[in-house]
Amino acid sequence: MRDIVKKTGLILIGAITGIMLSLNFSAVANKETKEVLHPLPIEELRTFSQVFGRIKSDYVEQVEDKKLITEAINGMLVGLDPHSAYLDKDDYKELQIGTQGEFGGLGIQVSMEDGLVKVISPIEDTPAFHAGIKTGDLIIKLDDTAVKGMTLNEAIKRMRGKPKTPITITVVREGETEPLIFTLIRDIIKIQSVKSKLIEPGYAYVRITQFQEQTGENLAQALKKLFKESSIPMKGLILDLRNDPGGLLNGAVAVSAAFLPNNALVVYTEGRTADAQMKLHANPESYLRGTRQDYLEGLPAGTKTVPMITLVNGGSASASEIVAGALQDHKRSIVMGSQTFGKGSVQTILPLGNDTAIKLTTARYYTPNGQSIQAMGITPDIADESERDDKRLREVDLNRHLSNGKAKEAELITRAHEIEQESVKQPENNQDQDKDKDKKNNSPVEFGSSDDLLLIQAMNYLKNIIEKLDHNTIETDG
Repeated sequence: MRDIVKKTGLILIGAITGIMLSLNFSAVANKETKEVLHPLPIEELRTFSQVFGRIKSDYVEQVEDKKLITEAINGMLVGLDPHSAYLDKDDYKELQIGTQGEFGGLGIQVSMEDGLVKVISPIEDTPAFHAGIKTGDLIIKLDDTAVKGMTLNEAIKRMRGKPKTPITITVVREGETEPLIFTLIRDIIKIQSVKSKLIEPGYAYVRITQFQEQTGENLAQALKKLFKESSIPMKGLILDLRNDPGGLLNGAVAVSAAFLPNNALVVYTEGRTADAQMKLHANPESYLRGTRQDYLEGLPAGTKTVPMITLVNGGSASASEIVAGALQDHKRSIVMGSQTFGKGSVQTILPLGNDTAIKLTTARYYTPNGQSIQAMGITPDIADESERDDKRLREVDLNRHLSNGKAKEAELITRAHEIEQESVKQPENNQDQDKDKDKKNNSPVEFGSSDDLLLIQAMNYLKNIIEKLDHNTIETDG
């Protein structure tokens, strides 16, 4: 038996060594660099091969080589950070479908934490949202199957499925003594990326729920329509990025470019390879793909100058943080709400062939002024109690999260908690605030509705700004 294991190990070491050498030489040749190859970790590869051999010879059931290698790849990527992952054929296909804005499922943005699935944010107008699934909920069972031991991709596969089919989700929620059980009916998740309306003449509201292929184009259409429909010149605009989990980078650049001066820096990235060093500006070269016509051409001139407030909360992540950071750094918009999620890392999809790929973290995002978004997020100019949620999961709470890159980890966590505490405000009318809080906790807030407290506050603040601007203009003219 020992001879078999030893032979298997030697063969495996040889195979792995050959593959790694091939990949290394290929990478060097493709990048045309003079980079010296790193020596192969022979001792670690020997240990790996011994484990592989023992499983093949001694495990209680026979295991296919493909399964063992695939799980080893999964383990390598999952052990890096919460966002790197191996994508098999189904996962790769689902990723491509998801960016188009339509797929079958429940409508939950999730991450893996301690072997369980945590809800980052329910997507607006989906079965999960209407059922009352909340940010921070810990999913422990899908139907009768325990989540512990599943990969994140396996859990997502179970939650997705044919429309009109039921699934029972068991969650643990902070503050609840017993697990909560939800029976949801899967549906086609059609995410309307851009929603817009005139709150009143001269005041526009635009909400972006997720950044997709068509987000920039849809925003341009919405802005043209709003400016045209207003019976008076546009005075103010509110951009709502709350609970927007992010999406495609070019969509974030396009949205930023709609409001920023031409060629203004939107975001830059820093990583180890030349491909990971990017600077993206407010120009078509940074947000258009292929030979498409520039859909931001012909926007009303007021989109670059109209006073703005951008709404964010702990569910604003990734691409939405890029937009908020760019508008804030260029002093184009006041940012109002609560500290954002802090997902400031770049995931690159690297195809492996056979319709599989890896999603690998390759860089960090930085705002135009050099602030790292990773694990810290965007700090609002105006913090608001109604958007604060102590139970909300953030990037800094995830195991193995990538460090900020500029701040020491301990200082980063301390500062994140300090920012949360600074956002607490004692309500002037406790009774009314308690009623509002109960209403908020018992049912999901419909952003943009008459019950949206932060929107009401933003409108009042925006009107005060415009009133002061008008007053100063009159004094100057006089």
